[in-house]
Amino acid sequence: MSRLPVMSTKRVLTSSSSENSQDMAPVQKKMRKDQDPQKPQTATTIIGDKRPPAAARASLYRPVRGVGAATVAVAPSRGVPKQVKASSAPKAASVKQQAATKPAGTGPTRRQPWDLKGKVSDMESKIRTYQTKIKSLSEENEVLKGSLAQSKTKAAELEREVERQRRKISEFEQEQQRLSGVQSELEKVSSEKNVLQKELSNLEQKYKVNETLRESQEMELQTLKMKQSVQETTMARLQATLKETEELVTSMKETVADQKDELHAGEMERRQLHNTIQELKGNIRVFCRVRPLEDGGLTKHIQLAPSDNKSIILAKTEESHTGKTADTQKNYHFSFDRVFGPQASQQEIFDEISLLVQSALDGYNVCCFAYGQTGSGKTYTMEGEEVDDTRGVIPRAVQQIFRAGAKLQSQGWEFSFTASFVEIYNETLRDLLYSGKASKRPEHEIRKAANNEVTVTNLTYEKVYSEDQVLGLIALAKQNRSTAQTALNDRSSRSHSVFQLQIEGVNSGRDVKCKSILCLVDLAGSERMVKSQSQGERFKEMTSINSSLSNLGIVITSLANKESHVPYRNTKLTYLLQNCLGGNSKTLMFVNISPEPDSFGETLNSLRFASKVNDCIIGTASSNKK
Repeated sequence: MSRLPVMSTKRVLTSSSSENSQDMAPVQKKMRKDQDPQKPQTATTIIGDKRPPAAARASLYRPVRGVGAATVAVAPSRGVPKQVKASSAPKAASVKQQAATKPAGTGPTRRQPWDLKGKVSDMESKIRTYQTKIKSLSEENEVLKGSLAQSKTKAAELEREVERQRRKISEFEQEQQRLSGVQSELEKVSSEKNVLQKELSNLEQKYKVNETLRESQEMELQTLKMKQSVQETTMARLQATLKETEELVTSMKETVADQKDELHAGEMERRQLHNTIQELKGNIRVFCRVRPLEDGGLTKHIQLAPSDNKSIILAKTEESHTGKTADTQKNYHFSFDRVFGPQASQQEIFDEISLLVQSALDGYNVCCFAYGQTGSGKTYTMEGEEVDDTRGVIPRAVQQIFRAGAKLQSQGWEFSFTASFVEIYNETLRDLLYSGKASKRPEHEIRKAANNEVTVTNLTYEKVYSEDQVLGLIALAKQNRSTAQTALNDRSSRSHSVFQLQIEGVNSGRDVKCKSILCLVDLAGSERMVKSQSQGERFKEMTSINSSLSNLGIVITSLANKESHVPYRNTKLTYLLQNCLGGNSKTLMFVNISPEPDSFGETLNSLRFASKVNDCIIGTASSNKK
């Protein structure tokens, strides 16, 4: 161990408190910064084989705080030069760095590094300054502690005051709630008071009204008493008059009974005269109707006399066979019960046959059928269209029957009606009112009962009670009817449709019954094969149609000639219409003709057939009464 020179000195501290030692730390740090960086190399004390750490070597010249501390100046060790050099180099660098970063001209005059006594004196002066500051701070701290105690006391008082105020607020809120309840009750009582005042006012007004009414009723009572005395006198007089009136009513009842008898006799006489008029017109009547052209005009080959509504002329121009003479015109004259031109309306047509329809309610069988070539207007004449002005004979006849029956109820008559609609297609009967499946359609046969009534098996006979119900059945039948397209018409009726309305009337007061059938027939179109150009199924239909129409003419001729045998059974059409075509019926035939020049041949054939029917005279019809 090498011997080093040691310098010892004592540093006296004025205070050993920890607070003073803490306050000296910044001063020591400042003193360390104020050390001269150019101080000579210091020596290191080596005790034993241990060397102090680098931090200890760097602070050899720093003052050590504490009583009896000594400062030792260590000279460079001759035995370990390298270590001294190594430990002093960092300190020199640190000192240079501190000197470079410290601004010039700040702080007290820097003492020399060797003036340790001066540095200690400076430190002691600073300590005294800090102690003075600490003392003043302690006094201030005591003052603040006193203020804090006062503040706490004041805060406690304020808290107590706040709690007291809260209790008061709670009491006020409770009082407010109680007062609000009282206010609501007050409002309720006030509203009840207003209501009661209003009721009182109303009662006062009612009382005044009742008082006035009572006074008026007292006056009226006095008046009524006076009137009662007058009425008693009048009643006595009326009782005497009543006896006279009863006697008069009795005599009038007898007169009414006599008048009813006279009315019934007049009705019977009207029916008889009506039947006589129809017989004078002919039991078979024929009307001719000309269909208008599309433009509404009339062709030259059809001539209608403006003053004669019963004749029609067909004019045909024939060319000369030799060519030497001029063309000749050949005229065909026909006369019927009535001829209607193209301008005739549906209402005008029906007006002519309305009396004939009335005969059905009088107990006579009535038959009306339309005949003519395809496209001549038969279906339009019989059925018409849905518009009132264009409705045909069938809906108008149904309307007249129901309205006339309703009027006769005042005379004691009660009527019941049964409707059926059948189609004859290729000599086969089809029910046009059938609404079931087509695969389950039943077969039909015509049967004649012992009382000569003709019925059809499995046919729908519908009880009808109103005009609208019948019109609904007619619409259904119209949908089910067979039609097809031909060269003459794009929708030609290929079958005969027969609408029958059975009428039964009873007059219980007179013990009279009547039964009749109104038969309205729309015949299929008649045309020649060359004209219609029918082929296949259409040819078969045309053959069947022409055959049934020819047999219809034969039956009418047989009836006119009063032959012993009338061939009704030759066709289904004549067999079904047997009761309507016989002598005990009234028959009307419409012959419809087309105005086109290329239909001249068919028109001539139709008019010849109608003229033959018009010339027939059958027996007088009789009423079916019991």
